[in-house]
Amino acid sequence: MHQRILGRTGRTVSIVGLGTWQLGADWGDVDESAALEVLGASVDAGVTFFDTADVYGDGRSESVIGRFRAENPDAPLTVATKMGRRGPQEPGEFTLANFRAWTDRSRRNLGVDTLDLVQLHCPPTPVFSSDAVYDALDTLVEEGAIANYGVSVETCAEALAAIARPGTATVQIILNAFRLKPLDEVLPAAREAGVGIIARVPLASGLLSGRYTASTEFAADDHRNYNRDGSAFDVGETFSGVDYAQGVAAAQEFAALVRELLPDAPGATPAAAAIAWVAGLDGVSSVIPGARNRAQAESNAAAGTLTLPPAFDEGVHAIYDRYFRAAIHPRW
Repeated sequence: MHQRILGRTGRTVSIVGLGTWQLGADWGDVDESAALEVLGASVDAGVTFFDTADVYGDGRSESVIGRFRAENPDAPLTVATKMGRRGPQEPGEFTLANFRAWTDRSRRNLGVDTLDLVQLHCPPTPVFSSDAVYDALDTLVEEGAIANYGVSVETCAEALAAIARPGTATVQIILNAFRLKPLDEVLPAAREAGVGIIARVPLASGLLSGRYTASTEFAADDHRNYNRDGSAFDVGETFSGVDYAQGVAAAQEFAALVRELLPDAPGATPAAAAIAWVAGLDGVSSVIPGARNRAQAESNAAAGTLTLPPAFDEGVHAIYDRYFRAAIHPRW
């Protein structure tokens, strides 16, 4: 697995990490033994970066990772968590006192004194421009509760506001073949500032695997069912905000592109190609697909060694322009 520096943290992490939302909630049930197996399979395949949050299963994801770390103390892991979604989504909630309470809980869940990286979890837009918020984050670093901080964002404008702050180590943003706007300004700005980019939702909630059809059904507790209209959280987190039927059609074209350009490449599934394309972008530190079982974890990690021809990038842009640019590009 290739490694890159994770922005201003100075840490080295695998170019393909693991997102652990699936291990907490909102994707259907994954029991603890299966979750631990996913973590173990990922590490065995060379993954050294886990991303979680204090609200994934109300702390369940963090606790499972904490147990895994305790049972595997020699695993060379960097764990990023997030905070800010446990209370009302109002700028006034983002205070030092709340930050201390939230990070104390995450430290207990993860079983550590100092959190490797804490990201503000898609807070209200004004938070990204608040001097007091960054002062509070700097205080947590000074106190030793966290080693580094970053942000998770919904929009490119929020990302650019955070990149301009000298203490921001990383920016996590949705970036996949169906969400190309970050290529315009965010990645160049992050490269210039030395800020790491963590690319989430690389498979557009599974669309880019090419396995779904117009009639595919998702469980009632799966966000791909209940959040298609954005009633629970930003609709951009579910299928990258694209129309589902259009997404299915575009995913079939994406799969055809993989078959055409990578006919003999071992492991060149649509999902692997989608992950490899993001991981190959200049400025991306790590891409964090999720996994619900060992096979998915191993396949995702293997994507880190897949080489794509230049024509593949051209094909990705052509599909995006044809299906999504008009509707998606202006929104996020």
